[in-house]
Amino acid sequence: MPSRPSLKSLLRRGEVLIAPGVFDMISARIADRMGFAALYMTGYGTVASHLGLPDAGLASYGEMLARVQTIAAGTTTPVIADADTGFGGLLNVARTVRGYEAAGVAAIQIEDQVFPKKCGHTPGRRVVPAADMVRKLRVACESRSSADFLIIARTDARTALGLDEALRRAEAYARAGADILFVESPESEAEMAAICARFDLPCLANMVEGGRTPVPTRARLAELGYQLAIFPATGFLAAAQALQGAYGVLRERGSSAGAGLALLPFDAMNRLMGFDAVWAFERAHAEEPG
Repeated sequence: MPSRPSLKSLLRRGEVLIAPGVFDMISARIADRMGFAALYMTGYGTVASHLGLPDAGLASYGEMLARVQTIAAGTTTPVIADADTGFGGLLNVARTVRGYEAAGVAAIQIEDQVFPKKCGHTPGRRVVPAADMVRKLRVACESRSSADFLIIARTDARTALGLDEALRRAEAYARAGADILFVESPESEAEMAAICARFDLPCLANMVEGGRTPVPTRARLAELGYQLAIFPATGFLAAAQALQGAYGVLRERGSSAGAGLALLPFDAMNRLMGFDAVWAFERAHAEEPG
């Protein structure tokens, strides 16, 4: 498999990098072939697709690491991976960083929520003292083996404590060694611009359709000052809508015949999943007639 480019080097280009959310190997394979600068392994989508549970701190480190390993091994695009709160205390953070880095991802996202965390853009999120998160980030930076493995520091303070507190926390997280700052859930473009204007580090925009933050165009994101934009929900929202439509047709009609469903051709799905390599292997190792 070709070596993947460095996310750190891509960020130096000064353009807005777009990272679609991937949550299983079908979504990862599709996105990996489309020329994105990065992929974002969404915690919400991964927990939903793997466990059928809400993104509320219910998935363990081992469960998430297994998904990280599978997605990173099966793609060539740099992968940014959600690691919630680091799955515990400082020792857990160190283990999480080492595990994610060894899995081959390009960047790990750690947030300052109280455990068990809740999905961003949902109500009821609470944050730990900023000093606790600073210690986690210092441990995260100490635990990585390469400076090319990036640490993304997320604060969820905006919703409960206001933008000023979120900015103060982001400043502290930058001093602690974070490579990318992620101020979650700004509620206007003016707030988004204020976040980016405050820092020299790259800032990440979390673009959740139907969430608390506006979803501007890529050109507007650049004007606001962002260098990285993740779209964690776009894929699984589209997939869920498509599945509801397709399964609804089967329920109502008892068949897909003549329904005009928008389906990927079966042959194309076979190629996406790598059957070409299976068939080539079988031809190469076919038994000679006796």
